[in-house]
Amino acid sequence: MTSSAPGEPSSRDIADVPAIEIVSTAALHLMSSAAVNLGLAEDLPEHVDLDEARTLIEALAGLVTAGAPRLGHHHAAPLRDGLRSLQLAFREASDIEDAPGEGPGEKLTGPVYARPPRS
Repeated sequence: MTSSAPGEPSSRDIADVPAIEIVSTAALHLMSSAAVNLGLAEDLPEHVDLDEARTLIEALAGLVTAGAPRLGHHHAAPLRDGLRSLQLAFREASDIEDAPGEGPGEKLTGPVYARPPRS
């Protein structure tokens, strides 16, 4: 067996981590990066890169859509909610309106519509 470089987890360490934790961690990284690229970071509000955000949201949609049946509702629901929030934030940040179903990740999740304002 080969040894790991300092600071890198060994294969044995990774084998001990449940799949749900690996998937959730990957999803959180995608969500965080997408939020930063949408200008939602408190310490970097002027940073907006919609091309990067689109790629990250699409990857997140693929991960959540593919993983949801195995994750169960308890774990998948918050990931779906976070994904939907990012999809809505993307629509708000973009000057070019995507057609319904054409926004980032919407081919996997279905169209995302902003809620009409409450009267």
